Amino acid sequence: MLDIKFIRENADLIKAAAVKKHLSFNVDDLVVIDTKRLAILKEVEEARAELNKPLVFNSPEEKEQILSERQKIKSDSKAKEDELEEIMKVWRTLMLQVPNVPDISVPEGSDDTGNVEVRKWGDIPQFDFTPLDHIALMEGQDMVDFERGTKTAGFRGYFLKNDAAMLEIAIWQYAMSRWQNKGFTPMLVPSLVRREALLGTGYLPQGEDDLYKDGNDYLAGTGEVAGMYYYSDEVLNEAELPKKMIVWSPCFRKEAGSHGKDVKGLIRVHEFYKCEQIVLCIASHEISVKYHEEIARNAEEMMEELGLPYHTVANCGGDLGLGQVKKYDIEAWMPSQEKYRETHSASYFHDFQTRRLNIRYKDKDGKMQYAHSLNNTAAATPRLVTAIVENYQQKDGTIKVPEILVPFMNGKTILGKPFRNLSNSSTAVNDAGVSNI
Repeated sequence: MLDIKFIRENADLIKAAAVKKHLSFNVDDLVVIDTKRLAILKEVEEARAELNKPLVFNSPEEKEQILSERQKIKSDSKAKEDELEEIMKVWRTLMLQVPNVPDISVPEGSDDTGNVEVRKWGDIPQFDFTPLDHIALMEGQDMVDFERGTKTAGFRGYFLKNDAAMLEIAIWQYAMSRWQNKGFTPMLVPSLVRREALLGTGYLPQGEDDLYKDGNDYLAGTGEVAGMYYYSDEVLNEAELPKKMIVWSPCFRKEAGSHGKDVKGLIRVHEFYKCEQIVLCIASHEISVKYHEEIARNAEEMMEELGLPYHTVANCGGDLGLGQVKKYDIEAWMPSQEKYRETHSASYFHDFQTRRLNIRYKDKDGKMQYAHSLNNTAAATPRLVTAIVENYQQKDGTIKVPEILVPFMNGKTILGKPFRNLSNSSTAVNDAGVSNI
């Protein structure tokens, strides 16, 4: 949410933001309704002031006249208050639709095809055999059960087993420990949240279709929701900032609009787990940019420690959310698809979220300010598991453990047992790199 004064004074900037983000929003409608709101609010406040004046009269007749006049003012004021209430409903709805202004460096584009590569790291693995996808590898090693997963949880359901279960837990331990050592406060946060938490972080009302809900209770798609709501309606001291958190939670998304995309495997699932970086800092664009680069680099360093080839893209306007000022996606190389797939997303919002959540701080001069907020994935699983499995696979179907994870795997360096014999025609591999066994 933006300041209404800023919106009125910069209507052209808001119009340009809506165009760049490819959003349908008419700021003129908001300005018109806000003008009505202010006019009626003035009338209501004047009526209240009149009604609060002490009664002064010199005769019973004068008292009766004054009381009659006050009754009319009260009646008229009630009608204005009812009108104001209806206008406020429209006003609040429009205010929740105002897009944040993207940074000037955000590329033009209508969807993720307009994202621009800004960094690349690692050598694409060159196999002397036809690599398998994560589905064939993990089923061959009894690491995953999709059939029973679907039976239990429906479409996109899965069970992780054996080495895959331990690998996923190892990733969480590694990430939480790593970020704690960087000064982030580790937290396990709720996935079940109130509607207000999702409104405050900007996931509602636009993202309603992608959320599981029961009345006013929702299952969040990221730990950012609960992590940010933790400080809602609080006033911090500037000396406390920045607040840095590394939060872990189960996450749930319906994947609305993704029908037909990644229908097999673990790339796109309804239930997953995530370690998320969250930062609250002072209200400064320069400081927000500084921390945006820092949290993105935190994730890139982790990918390098895991030995996973990746590239980082700056998201174009059409691939930004309503509240994001700028976003980077970090994408890992997936050998079976011969392309990069997103594993991390780093965003900053200025005070868009904190105004909604009413997270403020007192600056050095004692003035109240809304903090700035940022977030970035630290580790999302099982998607990160799929990248490790595919990039670290060996000819016999076993999988190396990234060196950084070995201590978290009780010293284990190889996952699974050999199950591929490429000299044996009974173990065929099709042209897509998917095992037929």
